[in-house]
Amino acid sequence: MMRSLLFVPGDSPRKLAKGLEAGADALLIDLEDSVALANKPAARLETRAFIERHAGQTGVPAIFVRVNAVGSGLIDDDLKAALLPGISGIMLPKCCGARDLQQVSAQIAVGEAMAGCAPNTFKVLAIATETAASLFVMGSFAGASQRLAGLAWGAEDLAADIGALSNRDEQGQYTPVFVLARTLTLAAASAAQVAAIDTVYTRIGDEDGLRAECLAARRDGFSGKMAIHPGQIATINAAFTPSEAERAWSQQIVDTFAANPGAGVLAIDGKMIDEPHLVQARRILGLPARAR
Repeated sequence: MMRSLLFVPGDSPRKLAKGLEAGADALLIDLEDSVALANKPAARLETRAFIERHAGQTGVPAIFVRVNAVGSGLIDDDLKAALLPGISGIMLPKCCGARDLQQVSAQIAVGEAMAGCAPNTFKVLAIATETAASLFVMGSFAGASQRLAGLAWGAEDLAADIGALSNRDEQGQYTPVFVLARTLTLAAASAAQVAAIDTVYTRIGDEDGLRAECLAARRDGFSGKMAIHPGQIATINAAFTPSEAERAWSQQIVDTFAANPGAGVLAIDGKMIDEPHLVQARRILGLPARAR
């Protein structure tokens, strides 16, 4: 399970090295927004060298590379640099539904073969709400590609695309269009049976605000959150880690259904438990949601 996914600029050896020590479940090596156009060739070289040194080693987080968007004119070179044995996959920004996902999946298949990797080795995490157009095709991800491993949502690029002066109101809450983007991401991820990943929290140093946003995300069904600073990782990991009480209760649900394979509804400690409770319990335990 990926609770924390830390963005690290692909052109900064120092930040890449710090990222390894941050405790994140996944590193998102960035070739997109955090790298200036003039620095992208150097960033690709540094990213490739970093992957060759560290990807797949014991104790190293999962490695994804955020490439540039479809249509940017940059993604082909990004994929050539990134698709190496040992990485988990790529993060695709500004992904406009199944169309973009399938186009990139086909490109990845070629890179996968050239790297000598088995089919579907490299997965895709898609940032699915960074343009207004993407909001209208969120339902298309279901069944679109076996590579899809997660859907994330983004508020900063969406604000720029629609011309919003801010994505939050005076009380610090997301305004309605961004709440919609968040909700559609959660629903689309569920429909596609992949992880739902919450957006970044941009107020570095505001640990209370970050914790509150993480807990709200986990409550609503997100399984992890992206981060922009190593100092955010401990808070994110703690918020998305089930408590011992949650795990014990979930295990009791799973064990009780396993002992009563024909039952649709059971009573545990005086509470009526049915299929949705079992699905949630399995998720908490890190098991496939449905095994019955």
